[in-house]
Amino acid sequence: MRAVLVDDEKLALNYLEKLLSGHGDFEIIGKYQNPDQAFEAIVRDKPDVVFLDIEMPGTNGIEMAERLERCLHNINIVFVTAYDEHAIKAFELNAIDYILKPAQRSRLIKTVQRLLDTHKDSETASPRARPVMIRCFQSLQIELPQSHQQPVMIRWRTSKAQELFAYLLHYRGQLVRKDALLELFWPETDWKKGFTQLYTTIYQVRKTLENTGADVHITSLDKGYRLDLNNVELDVQQWEEGINKALPITDNTLSEHLKLLNLYQGDYLADYDYLWAESERQRLREMWLRHALQVADYVASQGKHVEALALYQRIQLFHPHVEESYFMLMCLYDALGDRNSVELQYANLQEMLRSEFDVEPQQRIQLWYFDWKKKID
Repeated sequence: MRAVLVDDEKLALNYLEKLLSGHGDFEIIGKYQNPDQAFEAIVRDKPDVVFLDIEMPGTNGIEMAERLERCLHNINIVFVTAYDEHAIKAFELNAIDYILKPAQRSRLIKTVQRLLDTHKDSETASPRARPVMIRCFQSLQIELPQSHQQPVMIRWRTSKAQELFAYLLHYRGQLVRKDALLELFWPETDWKKGFTQLYTTIYQVRKTLENTGADVHITSLDKGYRLDLNNVELDVQQWEEGINKALPITDNTLSEHLKLLNLYQGDYLADYDYLWAESERQRLREMWLRHALQVADYVASQGKHVEALALYQRIQLFHPHVEESYFMLMCLYDALGDRNSVELQYANLQEMLRSEFDVEPQQRIQLWYFDWKKKID
């Protein structure tokens, strides 16, 4: 098994290496004191197991393990730490084992055997089913556990039931007051009939969720309801957490950033005209745009013109009013020798700005374009 060791203490790192080196079943392919460098190397080299300290400056071991599990779903983690207070959280992350410092040879032998058994089982086991995933980018869909099944639209009894579920999902984990729901969904209905409508719709939502098999619960409280996702994943939440925890873009982390871009399949609940979702929709759109521009700029700076083209075209599709995407596409088409596409991008930019804002392109873009025209004429 190929192993990576991570510990900010050099002596502890060397001691663990010495213990593991006595087992012919292990090849230590890297050891790191810096957790950020370790993360990049692990994502790049994809070892079978990572021996990971928890208490480290900057990114601690628990945070690093969470990020690794998002990138490498089959990664084996063994926590090695001086503190036993983290044990419960460690095993929530499906850690293979948890060893207290200083590591004892006899204790390590048990860990090694557990790793070898797990490695052997993984080679013969059938692929694990994916967790249930609720998707809110573009449409409201559910992806069921069967690994072969594609996301499907949830069949709701009424459009009101669908919107009520989406609203509770929007405020997941929080109390949503009944009076607020009545005001939003039945503003012109009298109090008594409104409550009847609310209870009926909540019942419909619960039955629909039950039929999907998703472990999503709506808890009735004195003044309202709370929706809990339990073990169900949410694409919006997964994506935003990934953006916030992502390392700076490098060759080693680029694949992680591209996965995050691809997870964004469209604007938040874009297929529905829910006014209450608009502010969140705009917030997520802007977050995606900032990230997409960073990734596209990096790819372009590395001379990967074709890959950068695809990214800027996608930015332009989602954000047609962003002037920079037109300009970068002009530069990339110029680098590829495609004169007609440069002309077309500039014409499209002029048309967009005149029709939407009644202005001309920025002066720096005009100057670039006129200089380019002189060179090719």
